[in-house]
Amino acid sequence: YGLCRSQCIHSFCLSSEQNTDTMPERRPFVRLPTDVYPVNYGLCLKPDLIDFTFEGKLEAIVEVNLATNQIVMNCADIDIITASFVPEGGEEINATGFNYQNEDEKVTLSFPSALQKGSGTLKIDFVGELNDKMKGFYRSKYATPAGEIRYAAVTQFEATDARRAFPCWDEPAIKATFDISLIVPKDRVALSNMNVIDRKPHPEDDSLLEVKFATTPIMSTYLVAFVIGEYDFVEGQSSDGVTVRVYTPTGKAEQGKFALEVAVKTLPFYNDYFNVPYPLPKIDLIAIADFAAGAMENWGLVTYRETALLIDPKNSCSSSRQWVALVVGHELAHQWFGNLVTMEWWTHLWLNEGFASWIEYLCVDHCFPDYDIWTQFVSADYTRALDLDALDNSHPIEVYVNVREVSLSDECKPRTVDLWDCLEQASGKPIALVMSSWTKQMGFPIIVVDQEQQGDDRILKISQKKFCASGPHNGEDCPNWMVPISICTGEDPGCTKLKVLLDSPETTITINSVSPDQWVKINPGTVGFYRIQYSSAMLESLLPGIRDLTLLPVDRLGLQNDLFSLSRAGMISTVEVLKLMEAFVNEPNYTVWSDLSCNLGVLSSLLSHTDFHEEIQEFIRDLFTPIGLKLGWECKQGEGHLDALLRGLVLGKLGKAGHKPTLEEARRRFKDHVEGKQILSADLRSPVYLTVLKHGDSATLDTMLKLHKQADMQEEKNRIERVLGAISAPDLIQKVLTFALSEDVRPQDTVSVIGGVAGSSKHGRKAAWKFVKDNWEELHNRYQGGFLISRLIKLSVDGFAIDKMAAEVKSFFESHHAPAAERTVQQCCENILLNAAWLKRDADDIHQYLLKRKAPPV
Repeated sequence: YGLCRSQCIHSFCLSSEQNTDTMPERRPFVRLPTDVYPVNYGLCLKPDLIDFTFEGKLEAIVEVNLATNQIVMNCADIDIITASFVPEGGEEINATGFNYQNEDEKVTLSFPSALQKGSGTLKIDFVGELNDKMKGFYRSKYATPAGEIRYAAVTQFEATDARRAFPCWDEPAIKATFDISLIVPKDRVALSNMNVIDRKPHPEDDSLLEVKFATTPIMSTYLVAFVIGEYDFVEGQSSDGVTVRVYTPTGKAEQGKFALEVAVKTLPFYNDYFNVPYPLPKIDLIAIADFAAGAMENWGLVTYRETALLIDPKNSCSSSRQWVALVVGHELAHQWFGNLVTMEWWTHLWLNEGFASWIEYLCVDHCFPDYDIWTQFVSADYTRALDLDALDNSHPIEVYVNVREVSLSDECKPRTVDLWDCLEQASGKPIALVMSSWTKQMGFPIIVVDQEQQGDDRILKISQKKFCASGPHNGEDCPNWMVPISICTGEDPGCTKLKVLLDSPETTITINSVSPDQWVKINPGTVGFYRIQYSSAMLESLLPGIRDLTLLPVDRLGLQNDLFSLSRAGMISTVEVLKLMEAFVNEPNYTVWSDLSCNLGVLSSLLSHTDFHEEIQEFIRDLFTPIGLKLGWECKQGEGHLDALLRGLVLGKLGKAGHKPTLEEARRRFKDHVEGKQILSADLRSPVYLTVLKHGDSATLDTMLKLHKQADMQEEKNRIERVLGAISAPDLIQKVLTFALSEDVRPQDTVSVIGGVAGSSKHGRKAAWKFVKDNWEELHNRYQGGFLISRLIKLSVDGFAIDKMAAEVKSFFESHHAPAAERTVQQCCENILLNAAWLKRDADDIHQYLLKRKAPPV
C-alpha cells in the first residue's frame, strides 16, 4: 500500500511500521527553502526504451516569495543541461551554475542577479537514466506473447523518488498542478494521471507520438505517474460516470475483469462514504511486471504487481481473489484519503496508511460479505501489529521523519492533531486526550483481570501495564493509556454489557446480575488494541465457550492469540497454550484455524532447534486430522470462499507435518496434474506442491522447476517460488537458493524464494542466511533503500533461537550497512534473543507434555 500495500506488504496498519527507519545523521536534515514554490509543472519526457535513458523538458510556473539569486530543488540521478528563469513580463535569466548536493538529493541553481518577488517560469532541460532499481522512472522487463524480451518505462515515486524523473519540490505539502506530455514509440500505450487530450506525430521522427494529458488537480509530486509499454485493457463505468480501465499484459485482458468488477463497485461506495465525488474523469489500474511494492495509489493511474491485480478464472485461487479485492479497495481509498487530502509531512503518514488499511476491509465486506473479512482482519493485521509493537525496537505511531531514508490548499495538508480536533468537535468527547496516549507513546498495555462473585454481582479488578514481548513492564515510570474497555457475558456473547474508560493504572468494576456459572469476557469483538491476561479461574470458565462455539469466532481467535503471546513473553507456560489449542477440536472457522496454524508454525520453527521436533509434528497432525477428514479433498456443493481457504490451509498443514494419508493423496494428485490427466484446482495447488516438495527428492524439485518455467501466469510462478524452499536435502536447498537469483525469478520475487528456504527447516535457515551474506552486495544493490531489503533480512534471520546468532547478525550489519533496514535489523536481533529465552525457559516442559499426552494410561 502507499508506504503500506504500496510500499510494503502489510508492514504498517495499526503498528505503524512505516518504512522510515533512519540512520544517524552526519548533519541535520533540512527541508527545502520556502522562498520559491511551484504552481504548475509543464513536463515533457522522452524515454528511450533501448538505451534506457530519457530526455526531459520542464517549464514550471513558480512564485518567488522572497527575492533570491538561487533556487533549491530536489534532484537525484539527473543531469541538468540548461536552466533559466523568465520573470512574468521580463527577460530570460540564464542560470550560471548547478550545484548538486548528491547526499541530500538536492540541486541549487544559481542566477547572476536576484529573482524578484512575483511569478515566473523556470525552464530546465535535463537527461536521466531509466534505472533497474524499481524506483523513480525505471524500466520493467516483460516478454511478448511470442516470447520476445522487451521493456516498459514505468514510475514509482513514493516516498521521495519523483526527483529521479524530474527536478522538483519533492515534499508532500508542496502541491502544484501538472501538465504532462510523453514522447513515445507509436506502437506503445502511454498513460499518466489524467486523460489524453491530444495525440500527434512527433515532428522530427514519424515513429514517435507526442501524447498530451489534461491538467491534473493540485497534487503532491509522489503521486505523479506515467507508464509507457504494451498493454491490453478491459473497461467499465462506475454508476457515477467515472471511466475505469484495468490494463493487463498483452493477451491477458480477461484477467483484468475481476479487479474491474471490484473497482466499479468500490468507487460509488467511497463516493457515498466520503460524500465527496471522485474528482478525476478516469481511473486506470495497471499491472507492472517488475514492481517492488504491492501497489501504489498514484492519482488516476494506480500501479500494481501482477499478482495484486490479475485474476485468471481457471488458475487463480480464492486467496488471490481476496488479496486483489483488498489491494484494490486500499488503493482506491487513497484517491481521497492521501491524494485529495495529503499529510503535511511523512511524520503523519499513518493518517494515510492507517485509514486505508482499515477501510479496505470495510470495502471488501461491502463487495463480498461472504468473505467474513473482519474476522480475517484480526488475524492478518491486528495480531501482527500487536506482535511488532510489543518489541523494544518499535516506535510510536507518530515519528518525526528526516526522510533521508524514507525509502490542494493549506487546509488539505493535515497533521494528526487536526484529525483529533475535528473528531472532538463532532463527538463532544475528549478524543485528543485519549488518542495522544496511543499515537505519541510506543507500545500498548496488557490488561490484567481478576474477578469475584458477590451475590448476583460480578466484581472485576482490572489493571494495566505496558506489554513487552519480553514480559510486562516492571520498571519505574510505566506509561499509562486511556483504554476503552468493553465487557460481555455468557448470557449474550454478541452484546456488550458494559463500557468503561480505564484512565488509571487500575480500577474495580461491578457488573450487575451475572450468575456464578456465567463467564465474563473482556474486549468482545477483539477491537481494543491490547492483550489480556485473565486469572486462571476466568480462563478456565471461558474454555467451554471455545469447545461449544458460544464464544464468537473473533473472540475464540483473540483468546488463543493473547495466550500464545503471553507464553512467548514468559508470563505463562507454553504448555497452557497447547492445552487451550486442544479445545479447538470442533472449530469450523477458517480464520481461527489460520491463526492457530500460524502460531503452531512459530512453535514448530522454535522446536526445530530441539531433538523432539517430530513430537510437535505429531501434535499438529492430531489437531488438524479431524477437520481434515471432515473437509476431504473435493469441493462439496454449497461450499464457498472460506471453505476453499480452509481446505487449502488444513491439507497444507497436514501434508507438511507428514500426515501419511495426506502425503499419499497429494503425491497421487500431483502425478495426475503433471501428466495432464487431472489438473489440480487452483486452491489445492499450494498445499499439494508444498507437501510433495517437503517429502520429495531431486526429481520432485526438477518437476516443480519445469512447472515454473511452463507457467504463463505470474500467480502460478509465485505459488511455486514460495514453496520451493520446503525441499529437505541440503544440496537441493542450495539449488533452490541459486535459482532465487536466476533470470527465471523476477527481481522482487527473489525475496520470497529465499524466505521460503529460511522458513522451512533448521538447515534451510542456516543455508539461507549464509546465502544472503555471500550475495549481499548483489541483493543490496538490487533493492537499495526499498522495503524489500528489510523483508529479506526479516525472513532470513527471524527464526534463529541462539543468543550468538543475534550477535552475528548485528555484527554483519555493522560492517554491511543497510540504512533503510536499520530498525528491522534491531527487531530481528531482539526476536532471536526472545526465541532463545523462550526455548531455554519452556523446552523441557513442552517436551514432557508432548510425551505425556501420548503415553498409555496407567
